[in-house]
Amino acid sequence: MKIEIDVEQFSCDMKAGKSIGGKDGALGSLIKQLTEAALAAEIDSHLTQDLNRNRKNGYATKTMKSEHGEFELDVLRVEW
Repeated sequence: MKIEIDVEQFSCDMKAGKSIGGKDGALGSLIKQLTEAALAAEIDSHLTQDLNRNRKNGYATKTMKSEHGEFELDVLRVEW
């Protein structure tokens, strides 16, 4: 599994003078990407260890709320 994190937007936001934290802060996109990558890795790990042949079944959208704002996460759906 290859995980790609796009730090270009973070860099542009910081150069533009955007604050780091808060609802519209520069960290928002990085937190979203890291959370999606961690959830995808967890599902992949689970599916490789499960003997019942669970299947990935597309993506679902979840809303994550944090001190840095709300994020729409794209998470894998798993058919049990």
